[in-house]
Formats: sequence, structure tokens, C-alpha cells
Amino acid sequence: MDTKSADAQFLKPNRNCNLTSWVPGCEPGWASSVAPDQKVDLKNSKDIPIRTRDSQPCCEGFFCPRGVTCMIPCPLGSYCPRANLNKTTGICDPYAYQLPPGKANHTCGAADTWAGVASSEEIFCSAGSYCPTTTKKITCTKGHYCRQGSTSEKACFKLSSCNPNTDKQNMHAYGFILIGALSLILTVFYNCSDQVLSTRHARLAKSRESAARSARETAQARQRWKSAKDVAKKRTMGLQQQLSRTFSRKTGNQQASTNDSLLPPKFPSNSSKPTSAAPKEKKKESGNLTKMLQSLENDSDSHGGFNLQIGDKNIKKQMPKAKQLHTKSQIFKYAYGQLEKEKAKEQKNKNLTFSGVISMATDTDIRTRPTIEVAFKDLTITLKKKHIHLMRSVTGKILPGRISAVMGPSGAGKTTFISAVAGKSTGCTMSGSILINGKPDSIHCYKKIIGFVPQDDIVHGNLTVEENLHFSARCRLSADMPKPDKVLVVERVIESLGLQLVRDSLVGTVEKRGISGGQRKRVNVGLEMVMEPSLLILDEPTSGLDSSSSNLLLRALRREALEGVNICMVVHQPSYTLYKMFDDLILLAKGGLTVYHGPVKKVEEYFVGIGITVPERVTPPDHFIDILEGITKPSAGLTVEQLPVRWMLHNGYPVPPDMLQLCDQIGSSSNGGSTHGAPEQLFPGDASQDNRDHTQLNFLKPHDLSNRVTPGVLRQYRYFLGRGIKQQLREAQLQAADYLILLLAGACLGTLSQVKGDTFGYHGYMYTIIAVSLLCKISALRSFSLDKLHYRRENDGGTSSLAYFMSKDTVDHFNTVIKPLVFLSMFFFFNNPRSTFTDNYVVLLCLVYCVTGIAYVFAIFFPPSQAQLWCVLLPVVLTLIANQGKDDKIGKYLGSYSYPKWALEAFLIANAQRYSGVWLITRCDSLNELGYSVQNWTYCLVLLIVTGIGCRLLAFFCLVNFAKK
Repeated sequence: MDTKSADAQFLKPNRNCNLTSWVPGCEPGWASSVAPDQKVDLKNSKDIPIRTRDSQPCCEGFFCPRGVTCMIPCPLGSYCPRANLNKTTGICDPYAYQLPPGKANHTCGAADTWAGVASSEEIFCSAGSYCPTTTKKITCTKGHYCRQGSTSEKACFKLSSCNPNTDKQNMHAYGFILIGALSLILTVFYNCSDQVLSTRHARLAKSRESAARSARETAQARQRWKSAKDVAKKRTMGLQQQLSRTFSRKTGNQQASTNDSLLPPKFPSNSSKPTSAAPKEKKKESGNLTKMLQSLENDSDSHGGFNLQIGDKNIKKQMPKAKQLHTKSQIFKYAYGQLEKEKAKEQKNKNLTFSGVISMATDTDIRTRPTIEVAFKDLTITLKKKHIHLMRSVTGKILPGRISAVMGPSGAGKTTFISAVAGKSTGCTMSGSILINGKPDSIHCYKKIIGFVPQDDIVHGNLTVEENLHFSARCRLSADMPKPDKVLVVERVIESLGLQLVRDSLVGTVEKRGISGGQRKRVNVGLEMVMEPSLLILDEPTSGLDSSSSNLLLRALRREALEGVNICMVVHQPSYTLYKMFDDLILLAKGGLTVYHGPVKKVEEYFVGIGITVPERVTPPDHFIDILEGITKPSAGLTVEQLPVRWMLHNGYPVPPDMLQLCDQIGSSSNGGSTHGAPEQLFPGDASQDNRDHTQLNFLKPHDLSNRVTPGVLRQYRYFLGRGIKQQLREAQLQAADYLILLLAGACLGTLSQVKGDTFGYHGYMYTIIAVSLLCKISALRSFSLDKLHYRRENDGGTSSLAYFMSKDTVDHFNTVIKPLVFLSMFFFFNNPRSTFTDNYVVLLCLVYCVTGIAYVFAIFFPPSQAQLWCVLLPVVLTLIANQGKDDKIGKYLGSYSYPKWALEAFLIANAQRYSGVWLITRCDSLNELGYSVQNWTYCLVLLIVTGIGCRLLAFFCLVNFAKK
């Protein structure tokens, strides 16, 4: 017996019960009537009426609280029988009051109080029994269960067990069935989906192999036809020459016979003329050759789809147009046919004569792209706050159709230079002029046709090589380009980069090995090549590659340059063969100063002119970098600090004021300040401008000057969604681990936090909110935390941020729907609350949707470690704040605006709405003490959903404006 009930069993002295007089009506479970003529002020609680007449024990089904009021009927669901004296304890069972001392002939009354179960559980119909009336209690039979306060017994569900006199049904079987069903569905889904992907890859591979084989056979047939045609032409020409000579001899003989007509004939008149037989045979053989050419032509049509007319040098294509192709087989045949044609043309132009060069120059089939010329003058980049020069007074330009190599020692600002050209410099101040095609336009206006290959291999590891390239092509190529042409672009890049053998292999991650490092580097470059850029900037693309892989990559870039692409790349220690494949060289010294910027063919000539000679068997850039690094000393009279000034004086560029003393050291020597001709005018007039880095909202997009219309948001959303589903399917083990943890959490919380009538399962639901919030937030972090670098690269290339965000959220909706089911499959059937499974699922669904949106904000705005810490602390802190009592006004105010408070209120209201009669009255009182209302269930769910939507809007805002910082 607790202290509260012990204190409540005795009455304090009052007008009716004092130290001198004590009437039975004052005792618990007893009541006395008031005189008929006595008036009672019911509004005044201090006015206790004198009641000393007709004192009787309280009747069954009624209660007399503390003996100071009349009998009150007990509500349905309670159990209020007459009390019986327990001689052992001296207490009137089943109540908690005692008989007054010294009253031997006094008996127990009836119920003395009726309140919440926290004060006296026996006032209600006890668990395991039901009370059809307030004075009758019946034990629950087998196959039925009776909760506390029941007025009738309820039959147990099928497959659940209920022993006699039990208050809950054992529904573990349903939990295990649901677990098994979910496991089976998920297993089949993931396995079948993976099998579907594998089958699809196998079918596509088979179709590709068939198309490639057909294209090779066609090319071989075309080559055989061409060879046979050449042979036939030679024979035809020989026969024609023989016929011409024969005809000439015949004509000469006729003339001779005319002149000698008076002479006697050499042959008799009836003899045949042998000279006429040979021309007939020759004509017949010529006709046969013509027929053979025609048959070869028809054979070529059946294999290659080409038609060549005799006597016509123009080849007419009979290839179907790309827009007319629909099936995969047709598309691959078209793509590989074009590739074989390009290979043949490349082989033909390998050993070009002068006429061949003219023919290639006038060939209308050569693909051209919009050209981009980048010129820069006095480009200076300074680190903010520290005022350290990362690059100084760099002037020059990079031209279309040429490959420019940026070299220099460590700390020379090579990456800073290409980042400035690409418009990716952040955290620094940039001054000088950058012109695009002679106009002061921003480089961001051309971002749809500019490719930037970062130094790190930012490639999706859970996609195959082909899937990575195909996705980049679909999102970044022109929207009106037919699908077969896009496939052709991808196949051309795979062919040129030597990725045929690993095209269907996963790229791999740090945890899961995939393709090799060199192949991964080539995929990293291929992601930009498939979008057919006009300006391609690469940051150390050959780092980590062997000599053969580097040559393969440079040959692929050389093909791009032949199409008019402007290529600029940072290179470290290239081989001599690789070095000779570059057109221009930009050599930088430490501090970002230019030492040389010009053609590769003239670099040695320039350095010889200033007294630096490259030793034998030493690669020129290695020797120059050793000099700039200080490893090798330049020739006498030269210092490393003078080399940038000599280049400025050589080209007539202005020398910075703090470097003028170096000019004095150089003097007027012939090797120094003499200018070899007037410098090239890169900029019309003085177009100097100050481009300072500043923060702006990325919603304000620059004007697009690329003249390329890429797919819209909806099409990109479809592409992103397809990629996200593939990635999700390939992370089945990670998803299974999340579901297993949820199952264990549901089982533990459902077992340890049994529902009690006075709390509605308050503590169990509170722990549920913390556990579900924590687990779902941690898993939702992976949606954006692991893909930040990929998003930055793709968005810089022109993909839609909205399509990316919506696809991620759509894929996560699968977990939002499934995870509440997984958790409830254990929690509900072990905890057995009064509310229904559907009510609990709806609340958990809204809760998971809400916390997933919060996790998006953390994943995008914070680094991964900080985001995880916030996801752990936030649900715990907010739940504790939401449970502050009425006395803590600040905590109660803050808790009213936190999602755990809304979720907890929705859970408890769902339980309270299942009570009836006496239970509903007491539960409303308990809810009022917590600050909850039975009418707010829908309101709480709406708040959770609105919070989830608001957090997603905030996360998208952070993605657009802060994810690139």
C-alpha cells in the first residue's frame, strides 16, 4: 500500500467528525442523508453540511468518497461491490480503508473512492476478467482475453493463443508471419531485380556482339569488294588499252590498204579475217568484268548497305537514318557500322599524301563542334585574407583544335590555373581579363559544352562502366539528338579509351573492388568525352597510368582535337612520346608565373636562345621542371627568378613593379630584354577587369550561350530515378542490415515496454520515437552524404538539381513505406497496445517521412561526421524537451514545436480513442495532464507531414546554395 492510499483512509476532523463526536457517516464507504429543511451551498466547498441522520453503508455499485457526500453510482467498467473485512490485515477488501478503532460491532461499508488507476487499480474491473455490471466480475474463458476495465470478453484472433484469465492475446505468430512475408518479398524483389539487371546486361551484350560481328563482316565485305573493284578496274583499263591499240592498228591498216589499192590482195577473197576475232573476245571479256563488278556491288549492298554506281566516284549511303531506328539491335548495328566506317577512314588517312590532306580538309563528313577560344591577360589570383599570390600576370590563350599541356613544379599553380579558366576558383580573388571567343562573357555561359575532368576519380562505384557513360551522355547531350546517335557517341568513347572488356563491370568502391585504377581513370575522362565538349579541361588525367594507357588516352584526346575541341590538361612527367603529342606547352614557375607559353616545337628553340640547353637523353619538360624546382642550376648568368621576367620581356608584357629589379639584373643583354617582333595582340584594347569571388544564390543562372538544349527536368528526373533504383538494388546487403536492426529494436522495445492503462504505453512509444528517428536518420544520410562530390561534378556539367533531389527522395520513399512495417512487425505483436496496427503504422509513416527530411538537411549542410552526431543528439534532446512537465514553461513551450511531441501525442491519442465508458473519462483526465487532446490526432499527423515537406524544401535550398562550397 503506497503512502497516498494510507493517508487517504483517515479523515480529518470537521463539523461532522471531530474529537468529541464521530458518526458512521464520516467513515469511508458510508453515507448520511441531510435533513429535508437543510440548505447546502454546493458552490462553496468549505460549507460542509451537518449530516448525522440515517447513516448507512454505501450500496453495491456506488461509492462514497471519504464519507462526506451522498452515494454516487460507479461508471460501467468499474467494480464496486460491498467491502469485506480482512481480519488478517484489518483492511476492507477490495478497498484500502480500515475500520475505526474501538468499534467492535462496526462493519465495512462499500467503495470509498473512484479515480484513476494510479490511485487504486482494483476500482476497475481487474485484468483477465470482465464486468458486465459494476457488481459482477466474470473470469475470461480460454480463447478470449479481457483487458482491465472490460465489460465483455473479446475473442482472440486466429493463430493467436489466449489462456484463461488473461488480459492479452499472444500474437507472436502474426509477427513472425509478417517478418517472414516481408523477408520473402524483399528477398525475391532484390534477387529478381538483380537477376533482371543481369539478364538485361546479358541480352544487351549479346545484341552488341551480334551487331559488332555484323559490322566487321560488312567492313570486310566492303574491303573485299573494293579490292576486287580495283583489280577489275585495272583489268578493264588494260583491256581498253589493248582495244585502243588494236583499233589503232586496224585503222592504220585500212589506210595502208587504201593507198595500196592497186596492189594485189594478200589473201583470197573467201578467206576469214583473223583481226576481227580478237576485239570481239576482248569486248566479251569486258562485259563479263562489268557483270562481275555489278555482282560485287550487289554483294556489297547485302552486307554493307552501300551502293556504288559504275563510273561514278561518289558513294551513296543507304544507311537508315538514326531517327528511324527503334530496336536495340538496329541501334547497335547502326553504331558499330559507323564505327567501322570511321576506322576505315582513319586507316585511309594514316599515311596521307598532299592530295589526301586536301581531300580530308574538304570532307563534309567530318564532325565539327562549336569552337571555344579562351584568352586571358594579366590573370592574377590571390588567396583571400592571407593575400598570397597563387598566380601572377599570366597572359596567353588556348586555341580550338589543339592540346595544351600545363606543366611546372609543385606549387606552380597548375590546378589553380585550369580552375580559373574553368570558372571553378573559390575562396580567392581573381583579377585580369578572360575572354571567350573574343568576348568578355562568363565561362559559365558555356558550361553545357565545357567538360572538366577533376584530379580525383569521381565515378559512381555501384554502376557499370557503360551505365556511367550512358547516363552522362543522356543528360548532357542535346535533347533533340536521336538515341542511336547517343549510343554511337558512347560506343565511340568506349572504343577509343579501350574499355570494351570492362564495359559491363562495376566501377567499384573502396569497400568493393571493381575495375583497375587505370581503367577507372579512363572512365573519369570518358564521362566528359561522351557529352562532346567544345572545351575540355583535364587535371592530371595521366597520373597513375602506365605508358601504354597514357598513349591510349592521348590518342583519344587527339581525335577530339581533330574535331575542333579545345583541350587543356595538367601533366606530370610525361614520356617523350607523350610530350611530342602535345601542340602547346604552358610552363609555370613557382608562384604561378609563366616561363613559357607557346608551341611545343619552339620551346627548345626559345630556351636555347636564353642559354638553356636540354642535355641528351633527357626529356625537355623534365629538364625545365628540374631547373624551376632548383634541382638543376641554369646556365651561367641566369637565375630561376629571372626566367618569368625574361618571358615577359620576350613578349613585351608589362612587368610587375616588385619584379623590376630583376630587369636591372638582366640588363640589356641580347639574351634578355630584346623582343623578337611585336607581341601578339590577344585582347582588343585594354579590357582589364576585376573578377572578384563573391557569394550569390545559385538560383540566378547565367545566360546560356552554348546553343545546346539539354533534356528538361522531367526527362532528367526519369534518368536520375532509373540510376537511383539500380544503385539501391545493388546495395541490398546494406538495406538488409537496416531492416535487421529495426527488427531487433522493435522486438526489444515491444517486450520491455508493456502497455499500462494509466500511461497508454507512454514510455514504450517514447523509446520508439527515439529509436526509429535515430535509425531512419542514419540510413537517410547515405542518400546525400556519399554523393556530394558526384553531385557537384554533375551539376557543374549542367544537370538539374531539382531532378537529382526529387529522384533521391522518390527512391527513399520505398524505405519510408517499408521501414514502419518492419518495425511494427515486432513491436506491435510483442507490445500488444490497445490501438490498431493501422493507427500505429500511419503515425510511424508520418514520423519516418518527417525525420527523413530532417536527415536530408543534416546530410547536405554538414560534413558526414557532424551530420551523424546531429542525427544522434537531436531525437534524444527533442524527446526530453517534449516531456517537460507543466512547471517548466520554457521546456513546455519548446516541446510544443518539436516533432517528438506530435508523434507521441498521436500514438497516445490512438490508444485513448480505443477506450470507452469509464476508461474514456479517466483517460481524458490523464491526457489533459500531459497537455494532449483526443481531438488532435489528425492535427499531429498533419504537423509531421508539413515538417517533412518543409525540411525537404530547406534541404533543396541548401543543396543548391551550399553543397558546392
